[in-house]
Amino acid sequence: MSVLSLKRTQETPAPESVNGARTPARPPRIRRRPLLLAGTIAAFLVGGLGTAWLFMTSSASTEVVAVQAGVQRGEVIDRDDLAVVRVGLDPSLDVVLAGRIDEIPGQRAATDLVPGSLLVTASVTDQVVPKTGESLVGVALAPSMLPAEPLLAGDRVTIVETPGAQGEVVTAPIVMEAVVSQVTILETGDTKVDVLVPSGKAAELAARNGTGRLALVLESRER
Repeated sequence: MSVLSLKRTQETPAPESVNGARTPARPPRIRRRPLLLAGTIAAFLVGGLGTAWLFMTSSASTEVVAVQAGVQRGEVIDRDDLAVVRVGLDPSLDVVLAGRIDEIPGQRAATDLVPGSLLVTASVTDQVVPKTGESLVGVALAPSMLPAEPLLAGDRVTIVETPGAQGEVVTAPIVMEAVVSQVTILETGDTKVDVLVPSGKAAELAARNGTGRLALVLESRER
């Protein structure tokens, strides 16, 4: 045997044998990555659940009327105040469906309508303002004649006639209970408050309005 053949024999180990038979070489080990496998399965499950949720949401949603611009209680609702949205309905809510949106403009808000909220049937009224026995009078008031608390439609107030600039006493000052219907800020900085009063006192209130002596008191909002 040559030196080169002997060297190759020593460098290359012979395969193991059992009872003289040659045992086949073992295949190489495959390195498994359990974390990668688990992550792949989790991603697949999450994707499937998300698809199922989107399908169920879209199939169960309904177009309803939502409030796009704030409307105070008692104010007339305009078409621009409303929008159509698609949501999943709660059976306990008596919401206004999108098909009725053209019936709402011209009616009044029975409660304060907040932007982003759904319009429910109880939030709208077709009651005429003023009703029989009432009159609507606009009173312009300086900031000093109003409370700092912003007035809301439906607030109960008392209108009081105050002494003049020189402190002269008013012989028969007006003291009148009223209900706020609408509030408007004028360009002059004054506030115009439309109030509902008994029809028999409307003329007197309108006559005193130009004196600049009227002040408004906000009564308790507790019901």
